[in-house]
Amino acid sequence: MRKFLCTAAVFGFLFTAVGGAWAAIDLKLGHAINEQDVFHEAALKFEELVEARTKGELTVTIYPNAKLGDERNLLESLKMGTVDMGIITGGPVINFLPSFGVLDLPFLFSTPEHAYKVLDGPVGEGFFKEMEKLGWKGLAYGERGFRNLTNRVRPVEKPEDIQGLKIRVMQNPIYIDSFTALGANAVPMAWTEALTALQQGTIDGQENPLNVIVAYNINESNKYLSVTRHAYAPNVILMSMRTWNKLSPEQRKIVSESAVEAAKHNRKIDNDMEAEWLQSLKDKGMQVSEPDLSLFRDAVKSVYEKYEKEYGKELIQSILDTK
Repeated sequence: MRKFLCTAAVFGFLFTAVGGAWAAIDLKLGHAINEQDVFHEAALKFEELVEARTKGELTVTIYPNAKLGDERNLLESLKMGTVDMGIITGGPVINFLPSFGVLDLPFLFSTPEHAYKVLDGPVGEGFFKEMEKLGWKGLAYGERGFRNLTNRVRPVEKPEDIQGLKIRVMQNPIYIDSFTALGANAVPMAWTEALTALQQGTIDGQENPLNVIVAYNINESNKYLSVTRHAYAPNVILMSMRTWNKLSPEQRKIVSESAVEAAKHNRKIDNDMEAEWLQSLKDKGMQVSEPDLSLFRDAVKSVYEKYEKEYGKELIQSILDTK
């Protein structure tokens, strides 16, 4: 692979000759999750691939646990170029790119494969193009996964079973509207507060992917789990446009391909582990329901009618129709 021949002033990197060779360019990659999480597994896979394929010309240093800031701060740092890369959940992106919120519509995706085809296709590419205007280079979509409902009161097998339940949701208007449409008392609150509220019984339930339900022992406060898969949560592997513009064409190709493979690694872990996570919750005493989701989709039609004005009926329908 050819080496950089331009000056440090042009590229913004400090090269020092060590034993006749140029020092590697180190990419600072941040995420807000702990080292046991699939986000970190994706980061490790990216590091492994990039360093091997560039023969150490590019190195990657991973900063987990929000060491470089929470996700919103990471997005700001990427824009400024003070952080090179991030693996970030979709929620904070909406603060900068409101159209990304279309992905939060309830029961939008029927299967993981449906979500992957949308995100890896024209719709996902369209979001990446919009992100460039914000100072981010979108490289690949990984995932947090499908979200499911738990509660302490009763099994939820049809929409009527949700009536009156106090359900913690993210501070996201689509989630609030979705659970309100289903008849719940939607209670938006931070996750740290939700954990205390669940333990004290001041809320009846919450919704999250299976890996989160397992990791935080939600079975201790909620006996009932419904595999509603009511929302799909992606993550995004991003690079600062300032860093991207400093890379050679060969380096860009390696970075892009490695990010895609890291995202697929993330997805595979989730898919491979889902049955194990579900079984572990059953083993811990949770009562699991797998309801007919068509009934739930009918119940949230009003949410689609409301957000068609914001996101456009054509975009929503193109996602629903993707096969």
